[in-house]
Amino acid sequence: MKLNVHTRGDGDKLALLIHGGMSDHRTWHAVEDALISRGYRVIAPDLRGHGVSPRGEYTAELLADDLVESLPAGADLAIGHSLGGLALALAADRLLPARAVYSDPGFRLENMPPGSATFMLAMVQSATDASVRARNPRWSDADVAAELAGFALFDGEFLSLTEKGAALTYLPESAVVPSLVQLADPSLVISPEVAQELRDNGFEIRTVDGAGHCIHRDDFQGFMDSLDGWI
Repeated sequence: MKLNVHTRGDGDKLALLIHGGMSDHRTWHAVEDALISRGYRVIAPDLRGHGVSPRGEYTAELLADDLVESLPAGADLAIGHSLGGLALALAADRLLPARAVYSDPGFRLENMPPGSATFMLAMVQSATDASVRARNPRWSDADVAAELAGFALFDGEFLSLTEKGAALTYLPESAVVPSLVQLADPSLVISPEVAQELRDNGFEIRTVDGAGHCIHRDDFQGFMDSLDGWI
């Protein structure tokens, strides 16, 4: 499936930014600005079911196939957050970026509590400026606005993906390109045991102290600092 793709910047280096569930490309606004200032051109898709990309069947494998169909191979950098990190990992052997960063990636979501999809859908449908700010007190005004904009365009049927536990037990067996896993503190999706598995599989692990799951919005400076040597 061809995705809606946002492109900005004219630098000599290329970065791919892949958002997580219920967001769209706008979630990366601050990261995009920072990368452009460092000489990157940024390409950021809306995953299927998000933003103005098409709707369809929702599986992790199809998310990855969409990335391969919609994005150029051989980028200098690719960053995927949450389910975007899962999709990037499944596509990494085809996209082959020079470096990959997985920001609190949704590799092992089989232990999500029952009813998570129902809870998240209700959160999206009832979201207001005040409710987003209350849940995310460290976010900027622009982050809050991007969240509400993403929610407004999100297809709630996408959350059926989180109920398909077998599809969300993936863990990369090896880092096909130099790869960093960036963790929240604590991470809700990567346990210490899984983090050690990833180290054993060739991934570098860095934790952003005190940051929540959306590290790039919860602690933007910590997010950027943790990418030292990777961007």
